[in-house]
Amino acid sequence: MIIDLQRISHTSESTIGALSIDGAFSCWTIEDAWHVAKIPGATRIPEGAYDMHLRTSGGLTQRYHKRFGEMHHGMLWLQDVPDFTWVYIHTGNRARDSEGCILVGDTAKNNQLGEGYVGSSAQAYRRIYTPIAQAILDGEGVKIRIT
Repeated sequence: MIIDLQRISHTSESTIGALSIDGAFSCWTIEDAWHVAKIPGATRIPEGAYDMHLRTSGGLTQRYHKRFGEMHHGMLWLQDVPDFTWVYIHTGNRARDSEGCILVGDTAKNNQLGEGYVGSSAQAYRRIYTPIAQAILDGEGVKIRIT
């Protein structure tokens, strides 16, 4: 499975993108802004291609299993991101909710102050999670390409 994340707009506060799975648009994304020197918890990850696995331990995994129930088999985890650890695709509405992760939603906008926002995040997450997690569990190999 190939997941493409095309970053389409950015401000000094956030980055909005479009996420597609196997060529079909799936949802909007929001990430932190780009900074030449990484600011921990406030910088988006570099462009590139990353394998994805499921992370089945950790506090966020436990909270998501409680929140989403049996459909949740672990966090959607990007592998080998330079200078970053524990990069996930997950729910949230603003870049400040991400700490370097990719947040998903069904709506996206930038306000007058340059702060991006995605809405209906849990709904988008539920929709994309199952096919991605199932591909990982089936051993198909899942890669995300970020441009």
